[in-house]
Amino acid sequence: MTHRSSDRRDLSLWWDCLPGDERERVRPMLDRSDQFDVVIVGAGFTGLWSAYYLSGRRPDLRIAVLEAETAGFGASGRNGGWCSGLLPLDLDSVAKRSSREAALAMQRAAQQSVDEVGAVAAAEGIDARFAKGGYLRFARSPLQADRLQAALKYERAWEQTDDDVRWLDRSAARERLGADGVFGALWSRHCAAVDPARLVRGLAATVEGRGVALFERTPVTRITEHAVTTPYGEVRAQVVVQATEGYTRSLAGQRRRLLPMYSMVIATEPLPPSFWDDVGWEHRDTFNDERRFLVYAQRTVDDRIVFGGRGAPYHLGSKIAAGFDHEPAVYDALQLSLLEFFPQLADAAITHRWGGVLGIPRDWWPSVVHDPATGAITAGGYAGDGVALTNLAGRTVAALADESTSGTKLERSPADQTLLSLPWVGHHSPAWEPEPLRWLGINVGMRLAESIDSSEDRRGRPAVLRDHLMRRLTGH
Repeated sequence: MTHRSSDRRDLSLWWDCLPGDERERVRPMLDRSDQFDVVIVGAGFTGLWSAYYLSGRRPDLRIAVLEAETAGFGASGRNGGWCSGLLPLDLDSVAKRSSREAALAMQRAAQQSVDEVGAVAAAEGIDARFAKGGYLRFARSPLQADRLQAALKYERAWEQTDDDVRWLDRSAARERLGADGVFGALWSRHCAAVDPARLVRGLAATVEGRGVALFERTPVTRITEHAVTTPYGEVRAQVVVQATEGYTRSLAGQRRRLLPMYSMVIATEPLPPSFWDDVGWEHRDTFNDERRFLVYAQRTVDDRIVFGGRGAPYHLGSKIAAGFDHEPAVYDALQLSLLEFFPQLADAAITHRWGGVLGIPRDWWPSVVHDPATGAITAGGYAGDGVALTNLAGRTVAALADESTSGTKLERSPADQTLLSLPWVGHHSPAWEPEPLRWLGINVGMRLAESIDSSEDRRGRPAVLRDHLMRRLTGH
């Protein structure tokens, strides 16, 4: 089951900073069995983008969105605020299962989705605090610099030009963002900083304005052919869209489909002008570095630093609980990492600490899967890269649902043909291992990631064997 916070301010900085009436808004719950043309399970980004694009294509359809908590309760309202064109898997893997051309198309589609998110927010009057400053991938050691130079060669082999991604030497990197201990950086333009709670809540209001029925506090316990089961009744529909991401394990029979992985985030108090005069960061670039212990950061519009990372344990049986949203040891590690970049923040207050789950497929492939016989559609598995990919998924779901509800085979537009030919459409990831194997493998893999960082910092050379073992255990 999912869980409720007694105070929505605790869900994230983003929720805390929502206007009070929006933060406290409670939509009606489903109170009876009903029937719609399309029912969408989950009011996060995937579900709401699907409702947005489908309602635009087919205003005649009766569409319902069912949400166990409140719109944006999960990762959509708690992430680090990166809207990036990144994919959670490498393009070689995509090409191996499809073709080079298909992999390139997937890369382009992901990158173009960043601009699509910004364009929709502007068109619909959603104040998502969208700022496309790009993404800095710092090297903080000679070994990391070597890796980034190799990564740049890889990007060039996949047709990324200097306009897409380029190397910044130490001086140029520090001019863009004056972090400490930087040897250089790769800079990509395909990333924007956003306020995800404002974006997801704005989307929810927008689809309601289009006539979509949005039911909160309505958990779905089972999905069957043309129907979903809730504690308050059954909802039947021609098309059922599953958009449950990290909470997929709560559905009957789906515990091994997506792994719920916790990510933790901290935010500083608003920092003084003297700090920003020192470090720059005027474009609100997002940034991380080349360590295995993943971190990610952005500058907010009110001059805070939001700094997040992995490292929280995976819990046996894919369990999700309110207490798992807070891991003091991980928060402490994140604060220490933040000080590595900005030692001048030693006395800065950390005002917000939060966490939440994201969904990880066994092979790290996000997917959109459609069963034409039943109209069932499943989308998700973004492994932390979902703010933009959910938009791409929503457009894809809308194209598939349009055909399934039309009663006839549609002549697809060139845009739909491009969407539906992307290699994540129809991709089926393998199930995760049964317990306790997945608990052991994931947690050993995470400890290996930390030991690799420590070893490489200490010895200045790659920890090849440990790196290989970590990848075998985690699939990434």
